[in-house]
Amino acid sequence: MRRILLSISLALGLALSATACASPAEPVALDADAVIIDVRTPAEFAGGHLEGAVNIDVQSPDFEALVSELDPAGSYYVYCRSGNRSGQAIDRMTALGFTDLTNGGSVESASAATGIPVVTGP
Repeated sequence: MRRILLSISLALGLALSATACASPAEPVALDADAVIIDVRTPAEFAGGHLEGAVNIDVQSPDFEALVSELDPAGSYYVYCRSGNRSGQAIDRMTALGFTDLTNGGSVESASAATGIPVVTGP
């Protein structure tokens, strides 16, 4: 019983110290010419996206074709629902020669980090 209590106490202490060390996301200053890309589905995009973002669905079969129309030397801020699809999109864009890519994570995280409001509609 003593070992169990000690284990629980240790686990709780580690969890609390990790939480105390966590800090909010650092603000992101986007270049004036940065393109904000929402890689979620069109329905997700319509439900709420960063103002000024363009929607290029990473799950769409024409993702590479659409991204290839962009300047690979440009600056891009990419986000999705959780950061998973934006990571996939960044990997695919990197393979196409893009170099200035930032993963904004979720739409909420991206909004908080950039200060850009979430809007609804197309």
